[in-house]
Amino acid sequence: MSANPIPPLHLYSVPREPQPAPEAPPVRERPRTAWTADQLMATEFPEPKWAVPGILAEGVSLLAGPPKVGKSWLSLGLGLSVAAGGNAFDSVPVKGGPVLYLALEDTPRRLQTRMGKLLGGQKAPAGLTLVTECPPFPQGGSDAIAGWLDRNPDARMVVIDVFAKMRGQSPQGVSAYDADYVAVGYAKRIADHYGIAVVLVHHVRKMASEDFLTEVSGTNGIAGAADATLVLKRARGQADGVLHVTGRDVNEAEYALSFQEASGAWHLLDGPASDHTVGDTRAAILRYVRANPGAKPKDIAEALPQAGPDTVRRTCSRMAEDGQLTKDGSGRYYPDTETRTGGTQEVSQLSDCPVGPSDQQELPGQQKWKLSQLSDSGEGSNQ
Repeated sequence: MSANPIPPLHLYSVPREPQPAPEAPPVRERPRTAWTADQLMATEFPEPKWAVPGILAEGVSLLAGPPKVGKSWLSLGLGLSVAAGGNAFDSVPVKGGPVLYLALEDTPRRLQTRMGKLLGGQKAPAGLTLVTECPPFPQGGSDAIAGWLDRNPDARMVVIDVFAKMRGQSPQGVSAYDADYVAVGYAKRIADHYGIAVVLVHHVRKMASEDFLTEVSGTNGIAGAADATLVLKRARGQADGVLHVTGRDVNEAEYALSFQEASGAWHLLDGPASDHTVGDTRAAILRYVRANPGAKPKDIAEALPQAGPDTVRRTCSRMAEDGQLTKDGSGRYYPDTETRTGGTQEVSQLSDCPVGPSDQQELPGQQKWKLSQLSDSGEGSNQ
């Protein structure tokens, strides 16, 4: 046995010089939990704080997908973007701030390799803290994360990759649903107490479903306890993946993504996801009809000579049957949904959710460390 064993990695001490003198723990007020009806209606609440406007709000978000689909590349890329205050998915402006990334299935060497590709020669942000070992929530993990958040009061996001490593043993004598609900509840308590986004990277079932929420591995207690669910699925056509999003503060939407093998980055594609997941002919027809509502097959065929009149006519008819186009009595075709314009996207075009000015400012960097517990009430982390 070695005389100088390597100390275990954990969240309680991240090397950083120079170390500031410990400060008094900040006083955190308990959130109010009861009102009369008139009091509640008269109260003004702040808008949700966004880590990625329109996609990741404060609270617990499940990021689920099949193995090897690229969840870790996506979550690490988001962590780098938020920590640096850049553009998530290469197009969505985000406010910078400290990010904690628990890469519990990776090694430092693998993380270094991935970040090197994602950064592409740019300087690594000091605001991103990466940790490869952490105890489960019930065995001290909650306190470890809380300690880091107290030392970084301006933190924007915590990513846990993967959730299974942090959930701990299920309580005895409870149903599978209740056990799943309790497991996510640890992360929920942290997210609500600190007002940040906590992302739990998770898996999906092997059997696909039309409802992406039912594909999340485990019981409905996992998705039910989370504030939002994001499922990354492989796609056909021009897109490499489609990110399905729904939640309490997030509008239900689908986003087509393209994976860049050289950089390891996921890019948001312009337009509705259907434009990128259907075949090339359907995608071209969709784009033309959105730009020219009320077009007839003859008009479309003239604009798409490579497809041919017969192919255009049959394809339009099938697209109307599939609900991708709407046909009137005179044989004219119209888009079935509103078009999201191309080019550089403003935040308001990405989501109908209101986003405060503070969420659009770029304030990268990490603040001085402060020390305190998760709650001033003296309750244990496993309550």
